[in-house]
Amino acid sequence: MTTIFLRSLIYNVLFYVWLVALILIALPTFLLPRAALLAVARFWSRSSIWLLRVVCGTRVEYRGVEKIPAGPLIVASKHQSMWETFALVQFFDQPLYILKRELLWIPFFGWYLRKAGMIGIDRASGGKSLLEMVRRARDAVKGGRQLIIFPEGTRTAVDAPPQYKNGVGLIYAGCNAPCIPVALNSGLFWPRRNFMRYPGTLVVEFLDPLPAGLPRDEFNARVSGAIEQASRGLIDAARAEQAQLFGGVPSSAKV
Repeated sequence: MTTIFLRSLIYNVLFYVWLVALILIALPTFLLPRAALLAVARFWSRSSIWLLRVVCGTRVEYRGVEKIPAGPLIVASKHQSMWETFALVQFFDQPLYILKRELLWIPFFGWYLRKAGMIGIDRASGGKSLLEMVRRARDAVKGGRQLIIFPEGTRTAVDAPPQYKNGVGLIYAGCNAPCIPVALNSGLFWPRRNFMRYPGTLVVEFLDPLPAGLPRDEFNARVSGAIEQASRGLIDAARAEQAQLFGGVPSSAKV
């Protein structure tokens, strides 16, 4: 574990230094179309994942990429880690996130989020905020963007019971676009609220897309069922691999 700790330390330092450097390098994109900034974001995503493999020994495998539909889309992903918040960007030409409004206030970083057209919501506003989020997300997807959304609303520990929210179903019901569920096991490699980064094979699996127009209750059941079943299989396989590599992620890192 000492080696893993040292590798994690090195990676975290390099990750944030590289992020700050790119924020400064990308300043000219404020004068360019949004596509230029999104290209920088995809480069940051790929380079950070490459750095994770080189420093920490975390390989990443993507499955089902060929299933991703072109055009307007809802991407409903399992959410175990910060990792997927930047890793999924690389697969879409017009990615869109819904995030807490406070992130938009961060100097430079928040300005980039505004430039990229991300949707900030005030979580303290309750139902009013939800309705505004749904309206803006629907309009953006109808306009051709790919909404990357985490139906559980927040990062969930690997073994925690899933708690899917209503937001993704409300958005889906009004935008007439397909939805592709995404399963993953990132929480075993980049645990939430944890400094450590663990080796092994992190897998992201794009599942069979759900067509537009399903009844909302059917959609909610199918998207949550598909994500949970596939993610459980990926988690079990990763645990077996990590047990052979270093004994497995400590239980304290999974909460």
